[in-house]
Order: sequence, then structure tokens, then C-alpha cells
Amino acid sequence: MHRHTSLLLLSLVLVTSCTGRGGASDVAQAVSTAPLVDAAHGFTITVPHDMHVRHDFQRSYLANAAWKSFAGDDNHGTPVLALVLDGSNRITAAELRIGVGDDAAARAHCLDEPSSGVPALPSQVTLAGVPFTRFHAADAAMSHYLDVEAYRAVHAGRCYAIDLLLTGTRPEVYDPPATPPFGHDTALARLHEALGGLRFTD
Repeated sequence: MHRHTSLLLLSLVLVTSCTGRGGASDVAQAVSTAPLVDAAHGFTITVPHDMHVRHDFQRSYLANAAWKSFAGDDNHGTPVLALVLDGSNRITAAELRIGVGDDAAARAHCLDEPSSGVPALPSQVTLAGVPFTRFHAADAAMSHYLDVEAYRAVHAGRCYAIDLLLTGTRPEVYDPPATPPFGHDTALARLHEALGGLRFTD
């Protein structure tokens, strides 16, 4: 582990693949991806060709900069990275966020459901071989909205908080109505695909 850590905390390797079939599927088939390795937090994730990496969670009116959605006053974790869908703006934004907490409080409250917004509906899923609790939660205020598909797990002594987050402003409040950069279903599908690139190294 020390050898990998000293070599690179974050390594980017670009792999481009392209198939020769014509038609509408070309966009999905011509893909550039870069595996990002975070040895300090025990995971890797592939960066899709239409997303970019940020290391802060500062971009939303309702989704604050906390390390996990609906964290409240819980400061026991760290925002590690966000994969932001290209084109995201104040009307509609889509992100896959990964926060990590490694102290006792973070682990103890890792699977807590949010106490605000629309009641969560928890279920159990497996991501990259690790069992997670999944729930959906949402909030809205002053024409702003937040929709989160959240995943929580304690693994290798850490709380992993993964949020597939859609947020923005309702386009009908603008005159004329604003045009979102992408639809919710399209954005959520891209976030699910990006989540499929997650792997744990610990």
C-alpha cells in the first residue's frame, strides 16, 4: 500500500475506445475514460468522458458543502470527490459525490436516514462487492430542488457516503422558461453508469 501511495495518490490513465458502427449509438460507443485512484480513501472510480472531477461540494443552494447529503451538523467526514456531468448549471446539475468519514462518530451514524425532506425508503444493495444501504431523499425550497439517491456503508473502518445528486432551479420560474441542459432521466442514467466504475482497494 505504501508503494502505491508514494507513487501516486491520484493517477489518471486515459483510455479511448471507439467502434465503427454508424447511427445514434456512436455517442455511447465512442468513450474516453480515466481511472482515478484514491489510495488514501481506498477506492478507484472511472471518470466518464462526459464528466469532470471536483474536490469540493460547493455548488448547490440546497445541497450544502457537507460530506454527505442531509448531514446536518455532522462534521465527521470529508468531501472527497464529485464527478460532475458536463453541462451542469444553475437550472439542472447532476453529480456523483463520494464522502468518507473514518472516525467513530462517522461509523456509528453512517447508515442514519435523513430527518428532513421527503421520507427515505431504504433498501439493501451491493456495490463493487460491498453491501450498502440505499435510500432516496428529496427537498425543495424557493423554486430550488434537490433529489438524492444515497448509498451508505461501513467498510474497511470507514463510512462511505455516495450520493447521486440532481439539483437546480425549476425552469418555469424564468421568463421565458429556461431550458435545462439535460433531462432528469438522462442525467440519472449517466450517474448510475458512473457508479458502475467504482471499485474498492481495501
